[in-house]
Amino acid sequence: MATQASQAINPGIPLKREWGTALSALRRLLANGDDTEQVFRIMRALNGDVTQRNYRKLLTMPGGGRLAYQRIELAERLSDRAWIDSFPEGTVGAAYRAFLDATGYSAKGLAEVSVNAIGDAGLEMEHPYAWMGRRERDIHDLWHITTGYKADEHLGEACLVAFSYAQTGGLGWAMIAVGAALKSIRITGKLDFAKAVIEGYRCGKRAVWLHGEDYETLLAEPIDAARRRLNITPPVQYRVAQASLAAAGLTGI
Repeated sequence: MATQASQAINPGIPLKREWGTALSALRRLLANGDDTEQVFRIMRALNGDVTQRNYRKLLTMPGGGRLAYQRIELAERLSDRAWIDSFPEGTVGAAYRAFLDATGYSAKGLAEVSVNAIGDAGLEMEHPYAWMGRRERDIHDLWHITTGYKADEHLGEACLVAFSYAQTGGLGWAMIAVGAALKSIRITGKLDFAKAVIEGYRCGKRAVWLHGEDYETLLAEPIDAARRRLNITPPVQYRVAQASLAAAGLTGI
């Protein structure tokens, strides 16, 4: 439920970019990669009209108008454990179930982090763009599943934010990806991490536009078939960087 303060926010007006806020949050995030709240602060500071543009693009996609009309709240849907448990092995939904069990993450937990970071102003409102913002947030972990980038390592997150930049055009994603890549070069003196991040961006450019997907349908698909349909290619350089960082004992950078 939106607070009274959020009523002063109009999601239809693009947010002004706040580079100082974004840089401060990036420094905190690079110092502690588990501080997820900083991600949302960077997104709020830099993404401007990205959500509005993605919503308008959704309306042009086959089936996109139906998704926008239905306005399903994915955080609620993805928190229905009985539904998640219903997917047979080998499907995207089964992979998501394994992800939840392995990480302890949840869609509602991610939503709570976002509210803690930036408040509910403009995010929890009854507005098409606000709904799209929630949808963009709630599918993040499903993108971990479909791309193969792990959420429990900094490399996997960096690759996924590069993928997300390619998919959405949000400058916040680009800032995080570049910051993480530069930090890795400074610490390791090698380019493996940075090459994996670049690969993530290229993979995002090649792939189908994932914001246009019906995620209730996607979760029922066999995961290998879904990746082929979405044109999501195996993350070769990512695996090279995983092995390189593990050998150097640097998986936590």
